[in-house]
Amino acid sequence: MKAVILAAGRGTRMRELTRALPKPMLRVQGRPILEHIVEGLVRAGIGEIFIVTGFQAEMIEQHFADGSRWGAHIAFGRQTVQNGTGKAPEPARPFIGDSPFLLTYGDILVRPETYQDVRTRFEKSPCDGVVTVTRGEDVRQGGLALFDDAFRLHRIVEKPSADELAALQRDGWLGPDGPFWYNAGIYAFRPVLFDFLSRLQLSPRGEYELTDAINAMAAAGLRLLGLPIAGRWVDVRDPEVLRRLEAESFSS
Repeated sequence: MKAVILAAGRGTRMRELTRALPKPMLRVQGRPILEHIVEGLVRAGIGEIFIVTGFQAEMIEQHFADGSRWGAHIAFGRQTVQNGTGKAPEPARPFIGDSPFLLTYGDILVRPETYQDVRTRFEKSPCDGVVTVTRGEDVRQGGLALFDDAFRLHRIVEKPSADELAALQRDGWLGPDGPFWYNAGIYAFRPVLFDFLSRLQLSPRGEYELTDAINAMAAAGLRLLGLPIAGRWVDVRDPEVLRRLEAESFSS
């Protein structure tokens, strides 16, 4: 298994912190966010890593170089047009070839064991992909993942309104008290994902959305399994989250 890290965005919610520094290079406990991710992947036995860069790409590429410092082989490709998460993985397509791969955003921090959990779930259960989820987040601010009784993905609903949540409860996809599974942004896929990415249409907000491709895979009958993340999951979305991580005990 290989890995793709999406690290092209600027991170405007970080305000002045990312004026000249790409968000994945912000430091948590003395090291860039991306270093925590790369080290976790290597510990899971995933040493072939592709990082998609964009804003201030050179900073990331120069810092990680060929990856040998981390016991990995790291390659890079640039998302030159910031047109959505659905196009971001495409530079990695030649690197991935026929290999399954783990896909993660470059601003999500989890326990290093999580990457091994994703890999194990993918390799032990015949499937086309794994979608990680977590509890305790406001699904109205992100993606609500819906599963059948076998914990196979039905679809992801982006930022559902109160009316949409009520309709999902009436239709039996949600109980009155959940569980409300929040899309955690770490996945494993077979390369078939790229076929669905290539057919994406612009979403109502004018971007190509990764979750649209995932929903198309599920609608086509591909087997996508859910995996709840155990322990820490942090979307490093803004300065407040970054300050909290600095104040807490953070062990990689």
